[in-house]
Amino acid sequence: MALTVRKPVIGVIGGSGVYELEGLRETRWERVSSPFGDPSDAMLFGRLGDVDMVFLPRHGRGHKIPPSEINYRANIDAMKRAGVTEIISVSACGSFEENLSPGTFVIVDQFIDRTIDRKKSFFGTGLVAHVSMAHPVCGRLGDVLEQAAHAEGIAVHRGGTYLAMEGPQFSSLAESELYRSWGCQVIGMTNMPEAKLAREAEMCYATVAMVTDYDCWHPDHDAVEVSKIIEVLTKNGDNARGLVKSAAPELGKRTETCRSGCHHALENALITAPDARDPALVKRLDAVAGRVL
Repeated sequence: MALTVRKPVIGVIGGSGVYELEGLRETRWERVSSPFGDPSDAMLFGRLGDVDMVFLPRHGRGHKIPPSEINYRANIDAMKRAGVTEIISVSACGSFEENLSPGTFVIVDQFIDRTIDRKKSFFGTGLVAHVSMAHPVCGRLGDVLEQAAHAEGIAVHRGGTYLAMEGPQFSSLAESELYRSWGCQVIGMTNMPEAKLAREAEMCYATVAMVTDYDCWHPDHDAVEVSKIIEVLTKNGDNARGLVKSAAPELGKRTETCRSGCHHALENALITAPDARDPALVKRLDAVAGRVL
């Protein structure tokens, strides 16, 4: 199936302060409706230089929605309807390694999904699809983000596995030690099923995991305290904005479909025969899968 090269529109999902970018112009807040329910908040549309950008506060402005209650499907569907082609996900995380100290940005390349109470696919009975998650993030986006971090003087680590836990409670010591034994580098509560849904929606996706603490395994940091996390998050805010501002112009130069295959992830994923597909579900998927439907 022939692919139409779409102009890059950079979506950013993260904390409320990420979108406070110097130089962002033509801004407007707009609610984008989704057949999958209400997104976390209205979206901020704007332009940074010649690049169109869309920002979505993952937890809503003021941090009102806990990780387990975020409507991930509505968020990603609304991003797609807003024209977004690549997503930068910015989120806080705990570290499982001594060298990944608070303040370090980790550009992860793998996930282990331990969430248990979330809708994880746009597809279902009436229209079945199976996308590959072997390489769950876009390597091209990762390259650009790494280069941007170095340009901004941000402590950055490229690669690693993000353990997505359900939350909202933090890990027990036994869980923390188990995840370390699995070889995970960081732990968080928000990037699954976000990454899975972005893949189904044929959008490039990359995670910038900002380390705020050592979880509870570290002998000198044996309890995670929200007050300390917020302190580090505040310090990380300037770096996050600098990273996004530096990466956006480079991402806006794309003139072909993603070489990592993100923009045609559904090419051979649909398995339900056309005459057996549920028309109601097909209609709901007009944005996510309209290209192949």
